[in-house]
Amino acid sequence: MQISERTADGLAGLPVLGVGLIAALGGVGLVVGSVGQPGTATTRVGVALIVLAGLVLAGLTPVSPGEARIVQLFGRYTGTVRLPGLRWVNPFARRRRVSTRLRNHETAVAKVNDADGNPIEIAAVVVWQVEDTAKAVYEVEDVVQFVGFQTETAVRHIATSFPYDAHRQHAAEINQQLTAEIAARVAAAGVRVVESRLTRLAFAPEIAQAMLRRQQAEAVVAARQRIVEGAVGMVEQALASLEEQDVVELDPERRAAMVSNLLVVLCSEQATQPVVNTGSLYH
Repeated sequence: MQISERTADGLAGLPVLGVGLIAALGGVGLVVGSVGQPGTATTRVGVALIVLAGLVLAGLTPVSPGEARIVQLFGRYTGTVRLPGLRWVNPFARRRRVSTRLRNHETAVAKVNDADGNPIEIAAVVVWQVEDTAKAVYEVEDVVQFVGFQTETAVRHIATSFPYDAHRQHAAEINQQLTAEIAARVAAAGVRVVESRLTRLAFAPEIAQAMLRRQQAEAVVAARQRIVEGAVGMVEQALASLEEQDVVELDPERRAAMVSNLLVVLCSEQATQPVVNTGSLYH
C-alpha cells in the first residue's frame, strides 16, 4: 500500500518552550530548596517537574524554510510538518529532515544510437522538487539516486526515439516530451519535475566529420535550390513585364535564349561579363 503525505498533529513550539522552561526552573528550585531533606514530597515533585520539562522540550522541532520533517512513531508514519518555525510533536517520535527545495540533476554524457542508428552523445539537466515527502522517504531507498537513474533512462529513450536532425529542429517539443517522461517515471517517489532540457547533443567523434560533411552538402544543396527558385521567379517576372509593357516581341526561340541567359546570370557564383552581339540571334 502506498503512503501519501498528510499533516502531522502538533502544537506551536514557542508556548510549549515557555511551559517547559518554567517547569524546568520550578523543578530545579524545588530540588534545590529540599537539599538536606532527601525523599520528601518536595523533592519528588521537583524531580517529576524536571523529567516532565525534559520530555516537553524533547518534543520541540525546528523546521527551516525549504524543508519538512517526517514524523515517525514506533515505525509508523504519523505525518509531515511543513510549517516553518518551532513546532512541538510527540517527543518519542522520530523526526527526519526532508529537503523540499528545488534541485538540479545533470546526467553524464551518454553515447547512444538515434532513431536512424547513428551514434550520438547526449546529456540533459532536470530541475525537480520533492512534492510528497512520505513517498520520497518510504517508497524509494534514495530519492536523489532514484531521480538520477530515471532521468538517464528517459534521456536514453528519447535519444533512440528521434533522429538527430529532429532533435535539433524540434528541440522545444522534445524537451517537453522529455519532461513528461521523467515526471511519469519519478511520480512514484513523490517528485515533481519543474523543467528539463538537453544540454549536449552531438554526433559521436567517430562519425562527426562524415556527418559534418553531409550537413554541409545538404546546406549547399538547399542554398542552390533557393537560388534557383528565386531566379526562376525573377525570370518569370521579367518576361511578364516585357510582354505587359510591349517592350519587345519574343518568339519561342528568343524567349528560350533570354531565359537561359537570365538564369546563367542569376545563378552564377561569379560575376558575368557583358558581351555585345553585333549580329542577330539567327546569324
